[in-house]
Amino acid sequence: MRIPALLALSAGLISPALAATVRVATFNASLYSERADGLVERLRNDDPAARKIAAVIQHKRPDILLLNEFDYDADGTAADLFQQRYLAVPQYGQAEISYPYRYFAPVNTGVPSGFDLDGDGRCDGPGDAWGFGRHPGQYGMLVLSRFPIEQSAVRTFRDVLWRDMPGALAPQHPDGSSWYPPAAWHVFPLSSKSHWDVPVRTPLGTIHLLAAHPTPPVFDGPEDRNGRRNADEIRFWRDYISTQNADWIVDDEGRRGGLAAEARFVIVGDLNADPADGGGRREAIIELLEHPRILRMATPQSVGAEAAAWADGGANTGHRGAHRHDTAAFGPQSGNLRVDYVLPSTGFRATASGVFWPMPDETGADWLDASDHRMVWVDLTD
Repeated sequence: MRIPALLALSAGLISPALAATVRVATFNASLYSERADGLVERLRNDDPAARKIAAVIQHKRPDILLLNEFDYDADGTAADLFQQRYLAVPQYGQAEISYPYRYFAPVNTGVPSGFDLDGDGRCDGPGDAWGFGRHPGQYGMLVLSRFPIEQSAVRTFRDVLWRDMPGALAPQHPDGSSWYPPAAWHVFPLSSKSHWDVPVRTPLGTIHLLAAHPTPPVFDGPEDRNGRRNADEIRFWRDYISTQNADWIVDDEGRRGGLAAEARFVIVGDLNADPADGGGRREAIIELLEHPRILRMATPQSVGAEAAAWADGGANTGHRGAHRHDTAAFGPQSGNLRVDYVLPSTGFRATASGVFWPMPDETGADWLDASDHRMVWVDLTD
């Protein structure tokens, strides 16, 4: 069991040098429902999948965690239930865990646009929301932290307009005309959920947790509306950490510009992009991985992911990327891909990392069916 750094230091159990280690993780938990308040109902009824998700968290014990696909509700009832009835209760032999600090906010998924965005001749379907969803808040995000969050300094970018991004990849019909009606494009948000800059005060100083969940780059047609949006949602972070490219960015409170050059950060989330395989515009994730402010480190991996790829077969047999780097299992047609990321900035050292994908005979193998994604974690120090 990992001992929280500050607690262990105060108890005299480990040296100051070892104490200053922070584990940051991302996990697409698949804790969503097709109905508004459906997740709350699930969590009130001893949800088996939620117990397994909690067990993974208890087993790996991250200090700072982004959960993708955790339905948003304004009063935080779902988050309360998950923390109190699942994380605070031992699951499958794991020790309970507490996160005194958290952050959640509205997202664009499920919010009606009033336009026919998917071209099916109607304006009221899940594909006509500003982010695909059947109710507002579906597939939301939740940040949990053992360390204080600087709530007043959080920046959100839910309302940033796609058209305002320089060189925006606006979807087009094959004849070159705009896919979206001009009135829709004029008010179309870039983010399918949201982009958040959440500053966390840690033993290593303030870490800016840069959280997002871009749309999958599939489920569209030759206009590539989802592929283009995914690429530009990823490019947002590239511009945000590049001070020379960030003047166009204005957050939801009207503050202009990107992240300060001296700030340290970790980009986290299900970015729905694999640098070697899959259907997305791979240049977007490659350019982010190769950004000069991103730490060069070993790619998180697991033996279980490699074993699963060979066992699953299908598209995996033709993939170019290393199977051990996979973070999600999408079935034989798409195969397993690397789509979930923890990307620290320069100025940190990564002392350990991994993907929680146990072998069939290892602890947690029977928890994996709770989500088609796996937790990715990185241990950071100065």
